[in-house]
Amino acid sequence: MITIAVDCMGGDFGPPVTLPACREFLASRADAHLVLVGLPQALADFSHPRVTKVFASEVVEMDDALEVALRKKKDSSMRVAIEQVRDGLAQAAVSAGNTGALMAIARYLLKTLEGIERPALAGQIPNAKGHATTVLDLGANVDCTPLHLLQFAVMGSALVSVTDNVSAPSVGLLNIGSEVIKGNETIKESGELLRAAAASGDLNFFGNVEGNDIFKGTVNLVVCDGFVGNVALKTSEGLAGMIVGFLKEEYGRNLFTKLAALASASVLSALKRRIDHRRYNGVALLGLRGLVFKSHGSADELAFSSALGRAYDAVNNNLLERVRTRIAHAAPLLNAQVPAPTQG
Repeated sequence: MITIAVDCMGGDFGPPVTLPACREFLASRADAHLVLVGLPQALADFSHPRVTKVFASEVVEMDDALEVALRKKKDSSMRVAIEQVRDGLAQAAVSAGNTGALMAIARYLLKTLEGIERPALAGQIPNAKGHATTVLDLGANVDCTPLHLLQFAVMGSALVSVTDNVSAPSVGLLNIGSEVIKGNETIKESGELLRAAAASGDLNFFGNVEGNDIFKGTVNLVVCDGFVGNVALKTSEGLAGMIVGFLKEEYGRNLFTKLAALASASVLSALKRRIDHRRYNGVALLGLRGLVFKSHGSADELAFSSALGRAYDAVNNNLLERVRTRIAHAAPLLNAQVPAPTQG
């Protein structure tokens, strides 16, 4: 039985979304058990034979400062959910709550793996091949050193080996051009480390990639700092929404376009499904001594259920141990002294 702790109070909508998503998730996986964490009144009407309720007295709000979430709300649903992982009562935790608070609490309670300086957020962006490109970091670390980017690449490779069932995922370093001489000094030095990791058998390094390669599916994994990664993620979400909105508007203009939409309904449906970010919801917090997944704060039932599914797959495919194994193999590179960020 795979046990996942769920922060039912987190996100923009809380229980009205998280609880139906939990019920949907349980219906599709007979070997899953959920630990639902939340205010007593919010969980009162939910019952299921494969559910355990753990009550919390506080909620981390989306606009709470890190100090409030970490130091003052010690009985929040977010913290209690992660404590289930720390105490061995759950194998993973999922929350749609405040991203900064989740990262801070998870890092404080679970600690980082040996050889990892900073945890990173790794998620998927739909690509033209009908699958998704994994990208990290998506916002946890704005300023990164070359060694941090190497650590992200090693951890991300383990994640992709689980999500895509690829033994040696191809890794690209996000840059302003594919040439080795392109980019700032941090990117150039990162490229050198990644090539060294490829030479030692720790990575399948493809080389530099550009922003459009994320959507082409050129590589399995794209590595970048959190500032760039978050911009790429939000841009892709906005682009997908624009495409869907445009199609709805154009095909509903008149009788002719409505007939055209009806004739191409299967194609439009396939396109909408391919670019639907809800199917890829669920960002992994990599580098911790436990599994934690972040759902989008505005997730609906389908999206939150997808995040639960990602946590389930991570446990089922032994993601944490795979990350440990890859880190151990790359230890000579990862244990080097972390240099200060290069000033451009």
